[in-house]
Amino acid sequence: MQFSLFESPNDNRAPYKLPLSEGDVTYFPNALSKKASDTFFEQLQAELPWRQDTIRLFGKPVKIPRLQSWHGDEECTYTYSNLTMSPNPWTESLLDIKKCCEVLCGTEHKTKFNSVLANWYRNGQDSMSFHSDDEPELGINPVIASVTLGEARPFVFKHKETKEKHTQVLEHGSVLIMAGSTQSHYVHGIAKTAKPIGGRINLTFRHLIQRAR
Repeated sequence: MQFSLFESPNDNRAPYKLPLSEGDVTYFPNALSKKASDTFFEQLQAELPWRQDTIRLFGKPVKIPRLQSWHGDEECTYTYSNLTMSPNPWTESLLDIKKCCEVLCGTEHKTKFNSVLANWYRNGQDSMSFHSDDEPELGINPVIASVTLGEARPFVFKHKETKEKHTQVLEHGSVLIMAGSTQSHYVHGIAKTAKPIGGRINLTFRHLIQRAR
């Protein structure tokens, strides 16, 4: 790649922790340079095998309100909402972004990601309902790096017991790292909006626990 993945120090805003009780979430506002973010946004639209999956909700088939693509190491089969996905191969773009996220995790959250779920929110009518990333394959207290490319969208955390909410707008080129007991205590989601907005690609890098054969 002929450009820098990271923003120059003069442009970079400092990362900060979100004020979540019983949560451990760090936001890097512009972790990727604008040039890299723009390029990745175009590349991923073109190169990933996007599809719109169907899940069963209250016994009825419902189309997921976004496109998605699952990628990872060969044995990283992933199941959520009774939907099982076999991994597509890594692309060069995904590997480049994965390395960036692993650098950002640093010494605090030493993590090597082996899989990523790509979601393409085509417009304001595409959304993600409240959920926790707490599937057994992710283990206890998983570290998840969420990358935003394209349109900024409000990302809402809601405490499972107190119902307290916190909204963080995820910007183009940003990375959000969720760690510790965040998934145990919070659900998160992205609501629909009637505003005419552009598309957003979100990448959530994870480490799946390999099952012994």
